[in-house]
Amino acid sequence: MTIFGFDILTLFSIGNLLAILLGTTVGLIFGALPGLGAIMAMIVLLPLTYSMEPVAAVLLLLSAFQAAEYGGSISSIALGIPGTPAAAATILDGSAMAKKGYPGKALGYSLTASTIGAFAGGLALIFLAQPFAKFALKLSEPEYFLIGILGLIAVSMISSKNAIKGLISMMLGLMIGTIGMDMFTGEQRFTMGQAELLEGVGILPILVGVFAFPEIFKLINLELRKVHDVGKQNLNTKITLRELRDVSQSTIIGSILGVVLGILPGLGAVSASWFSYVVAQKTSKTPEKFGTGHPEGIAAPESANNATVASSMIPLLALGIPGSVAPAIIMGAFIIHGVQPGPRIFQNNSDLVYGILFGILLSTVAMYVMGRYVTSLFARALILPNPILVPFIYLITIIGVFAANGLFFDLWVALLIGVICYLLIEAKFSMPTLIIAFVLAPIIEESFRRALIISNGDFSIFYTRIYSIILLVLIALIIIVPNINKYRNKKKTSLNI
Repeated sequence: MTIFGFDILTLFSIGNLLAILLGTTVGLIFGALPGLGAIMAMIVLLPLTYSMEPVAAVLLLLSAFQAAEYGGSISSIALGIPGTPAAAATILDGSAMAKKGYPGKALGYSLTASTIGAFAGGLALIFLAQPFAKFALKLSEPEYFLIGILGLIAVSMISSKNAIKGLISMMLGLMIGTIGMDMFTGEQRFTMGQAELLEGVGILPILVGVFAFPEIFKLINLELRKVHDVGKQNLNTKITLRELRDVSQSTIIGSILGVVLGILPGLGAVSASWFSYVVAQKTSKTPEKFGTGHPEGIAAPESANNATVASSMIPLLALGIPGSVAPAIIMGAFIIHGVQPGPRIFQNNSDLVYGILFGILLSTVAMYVMGRYVTSLFARALILPNPILVPFIYLITIIGVFAANGLFFDLWVALLIGVICYLLIEAKFSMPTLIIAFVLAPIIEESFRRALIISNGDFSIFYTRIYSIILLVLIALIIIVPNINKYRNKKKTSLNI
């Protein structure tokens, strides 16, 4: 059976199937353990690719990447701690649903949405690789700067009920994101003489500090004797067709945004999951339910972060440019086998390319099948009494932070951030806004400065390009529309009175 001149049956070789199975297994485990994630899983597996066929080598890493993005939601839901950075948004509704006594149902929504998002990304990779690569090539530094601003505004508007506290959270995230060496001048910024901070604060220490340690402190302070009463029937991860239909809109939104943002270099799964959560809430018929254990709040980010896996391969294959760390690791596997990604790869290595394109769909099937058997085991974590669960969470958290770089310094950074964020959470500051600001800070700063260098300091570059104008209109709509709605609601309330 051939499609686009590629024999699909060659995908089902023993080597390819074992690679997908191993990658999926390792990805699920590393994704589910807080602090490890997709990057660690891929780095551990990378040495194995030296002795593998090129297709199997890339599929091994892609399967781990994809499974880890789903696996991150397992600990987000069952433990309230994101296993991967992209799963942070899932905590808002996933953990809330689990604490209501339905961890299995929350995991079921996550698995189903992740699978749909992964298929959407895979289909985009097959049919839209070259067109989307050409579109991404048209974007330049002004557009990336405006996309970052768009993300900041969108998240800050819904993540905090208090506008001032939301703004402060955003500024804190941006400040942390500027720590390190200035890539333009080489000057050290806010490093306090610590060599470990020259490359900035790592995503793992800040993620664990923002989400994991405050949760541990909360458990110790308030809920150490609490035991979650979860009935066996509530561990079932099955999702009915009616339940799937109820989250279809948010799943579609997440899949589309995940595909688009996965293509754009520097954005990826973290931005896609938060963007999709924001858009799903704005377009939902019941936006007030978000953050209380609403299924749409799980489906949107989970479909988005899995959709980015395949779509992030588009600029790598079509342009030879890895847009984030994970595609860069996969690029290493290409180079190991003497293959240079880029436009010519479609002509010179067509069997390899189409093997990867269709192989990622096969890895999606593997993720879903294995996920059905693994997720229920992790859902049972909530049944453990907190005196047993807290030390376990603490242990796997510190192991994950230390394992990333092998630095005790990262543990101290995570602990310091954890103490500060625990106090901020108690004061009702917005942690999602802080995280997304931290993630977008380098993109915003570097794109802004590069744009001004290109234009010789002329700010008109931000509002004279067609794509910049479109983004500015979107930013204006995001700011204006909610305020119009608030004004209308106040007017209706006053008239009713």
